[in-house]
Amino acid sequence: TTGTRPDARSQSRHDQNTARRLGKITAALGRAPATIRLLDVGCSSGAFLLTARQLGFQVEGVEPSVDAARTARAAGLTVFTGYLEQAQFPDAAFDAITLIEIVEHLRDASALLRECARILKPGGILRITTPNAHSWTARFMGARWAGYSLNDMGGHISFFNPQSMRLLAANSGLEVRRVETRNVRFFERGQCSRGVRIAAKLAAELLNWPSRIVGTGHDLHAYLQKPQR
Repeated sequence: TTGTRPDARSQSRHDQNTARRLGKITAALGRAPATIRLLDVGCSSGAFLLTARQLGFQVEGVEPSVDAARTARAAGLTVFTGYLEQAQFPDAAFDAITLIEIVEHLRDASALLRECARILKPGGILRITTPNAHSWTARFMGARWAGYSLNDMGGHISFFNPQSMRLLAANSGLEVRRVETRNVRFFERGQCSRGVRIAAKLAAELLNWPSRIVGTGHDLHAYLQKPQR
């Protein structure tokens, strides 16, 4: 696959979301973007990195898809084609690393996180996003939830929740700085009529904030940190 990038209609929203999430990284590091060397693992065609570069970050990527990596490089990005372990980055090479919707595709996510810990500088931040298997969405939808799909979105074979993410961090030599969840939904697109979809969307919006408080939103975001020692 050549990867995907936001279309013109969604680019502004993508940039705003990316800026907000990168802002949490800069806040955790206490540094300006221009001083932060950022690696996106599984960067696809580079949409996230392009926005990060516009914000001033020093960016690099790793992408196993030959075509997607080629597309990213054509946009002027530095991207290694292959898996992170194959890139053989030196110890303490990066201030921040992002794993955006990656760990659910792996049989052994701890191996990847240990490699991330190795190449992070002391105090560096690892940001992970993944579906939350403990979410209200997962409980309500069951097998209908896309987060459980073995076929959609490249196939998910590992499933995480806030507690297991904390265990994963501990087993990888990383400290949990923040784990948050957001968003609730009751149907995927095409699974219900328009009227039911509207009612379900209203109900989901009412539950979004409560789900964040109790950790049951269907999007899980974890910010992990390499110890300073």
